[in-house]
Formats: sequence, structure tokens, C-alpha cells
Amino acid sequence: MIALLSDIHSNIQALDACLDDALGIGTRQFVFLGDFVGYGGNPDLVLTRIQDLVAQGALALKGNHDDMAADFDRDMNETAAQAANWTRRQLTPEQLAFLDALPMTITQDDRFYVHGDASEPEKWRYVTDRRSALVSLQAVPHRIVISGHVHLPAIYGLASDGTISKFIPDGEAEVPLLTSRRWQVVLPSVGQPRDGNPLAGYGLYDPATHLLQFRRLAYDIDAAAAAIQAAGLPQRLATRLYMGR
Repeated sequence: MIALLSDIHSNIQALDACLDDALGIGTRQFVFLGDFVGYGGNPDLVLTRIQDLVAQGALALKGNHDDMAADFDRDMNETAAQAANWTRRQLTPEQLAFLDALPMTITQDDRFYVHGDASEPEKWRYVTDRRSALVSLQAVPHRIVISGHVHLPAIYGLASDGTISKFIPDGEAEVPLLTSRRWQVVLPSVGQPRDGNPLAGYGLYDPATHLLQFRRLAYDIDAAAAAIQAAGLPQRLATRLYMGR
């Protein structure tokens, strides 16, 4: 079983809830699909946790907020810039170097991992509809593309006749990624859900059965919001955690 986690956004409470859940059901392979930092109040703790798991064999790639923390010569909105500047000051030189060195993509068997879409990963494009999912799938030969970035979970299936379907899970879901199709999977967010569901989310994939699960978990939102407030970051970053928006 492979645990797939994306868009943690410095939310250590949500991350720990997902890790505990995955470990509790016997998961030993972790793949982190970027945006470890940004917006939340505990970037140092989140990175310490991920670095430890990478040292034990986990895979990790770069998200746009990780790129912002390591390189400030970028355009960003005011809230993201404030969070990115604060985040950079909380991290050690070693942690900044870790973020800077992360790869943009990772391949594993028939799977292609990327933070945004697969066509031009460095442009951080969103996969939000059938058209953008098709562009992403056509860019690589892999059967399954798994990404995050959107904070809105979705699964797109490309049939052999070129038609593409879209499934939006309502909370938790189990979907067999049939070998007769190609798939674009957009993961839920661990630390900042935006689908109206405030529960932390991550994916589980079983390569033997091709079954994909989306898991949604309660966590200590009060503590995550308090960390944002203690950091002096914009209040709306704390408030949105309760709403999942």
C-alpha cells in the first residue's frame, strides 16, 4: 500500500493525523507530492517529519510553495507572499536546501507523480477539468498521473476511444483504476482542504489490486489555527481551516 500526501501547507496536526492513519493500516511506502510549507504555522515541524521519512525511503517532490520558500524571485499574491516570507525565516539553511533540491517529478512503475499538471511541471498548471486532465495525460506515457495543487480531489479516466470521465468524490471514496484506462488523479489536501470538507485528506493506492482510496480524517484544527495566529499570519488562513475553503 502506498500513501499519497500533497498540500500539507505547514499543518503538522493534519500531517500527523494522516501519517498515523496510514501507519495504522500497515502502510510503509510514502509519496509526498509537494507544498509542504506555506500558509500554516509549523513549517519547521512539517519539514522535520518529511525529511525523516525521506531518509527512511519516502519519495518527495517540489510544490510551488516549496519553490517560493527557496526562491523569492517570483510573482505571488499578497497573502502567499506574506506567508512565504515568514516561512523562509522559520527554516534552517539545511531545510531550505532540502526544498530547493527536491525534484519536480518522480516516476514509479506505471505512475507519474507531479505537483501540478504533467505537461509543464515548472509552470504549476492546475488540473481542474477534463481538458486540462487530457493535456496532462497526453504529456507522458504512464498509465497513471497523480498530482495535487488544486486542493479539490478528482479522478479522471481516459478510455481507449479518447473519451474522458470525471469523478468528484464526496468525502471518502474507493475507485479501482482499471488497466483498460489511463488515469489522472488529483489528491485531496492534507493541510488546507478547499472542497467544503475541513477534514484532512490523502490517498492510498494498492498496486496489486489497482484500488485507489481517498481518506478523510479529523484533526486538531484549533491547534493548527492557533499556530497560524501565533505566527501573526493573516487571520483568514486560520478561519478557512474550519470551513474547508
